[in-house]
Amino acid sequence: MAEDSFPGWHGTTIIGVRKNGKVVVAGDGQVSLGQTVIKGTARKVRRLSPGGFEVVAGFAGSTADAFALLERLEAKLEATPGQLQRASVELAKDWRTDKYLQKLEAMLIVTDGKDLLVITGAGDVLEPEHGIAAIGSGGNYALAAARGMIDSDRDAEQIARDAMSIAADICVYTNGNLTVEAIGDGA
Repeated sequence: MAEDSFPGWHGTTIIGVRKNGKVVVAGDGQVSLGQTVIKGTARKVRRLSPGGFEVVAGFAGSTADAFALLERLEAKLEATPGQLQRASVELAKDWRTDKYLQKLEAMLIVTDGKDLLVITGAGDVLEPEHGIAAIGSGGNYALAAARGMIDSDRDAEQIARDAMSIAADICVYTNGNLTVEAIGDGA
């Protein structure tokens, strides 16, 4: 089978919602290969604690690539304790300029409970508007749903869970098996 005809891995919706001093990152558990669901219980949201500094990260894209990036982010956080933005910018610089890292296919949402950031392989470190970030195949659906709920009386976790449920109903590469991590003053 030619490499370009091999069906690609698809999947994942990750959302981060910040509201009232609490940040929640939620991700689904589906991994698909072509039209087949390979696994429904993957864990794509994780807690990192480099040097006692707590960060929650969610990833979309290649799992091996995402783990390589998470390891590098942890190293950057150990070098710049308590400075998530600085560590994220340093990771994005390396990702953009290092020939090995440039081939990595993943995106990250990271938070320390104050900052909520999206890190991409294009060298971007984005702080989303409205306190909501979403990535992955169902990211736009989850983002739109969360934006519609952000001014409601729901808290960050309810918004993230409801937005993920809506994304799972629309995106065939997203399921309802969620991993949810909260961080911040309101957590």
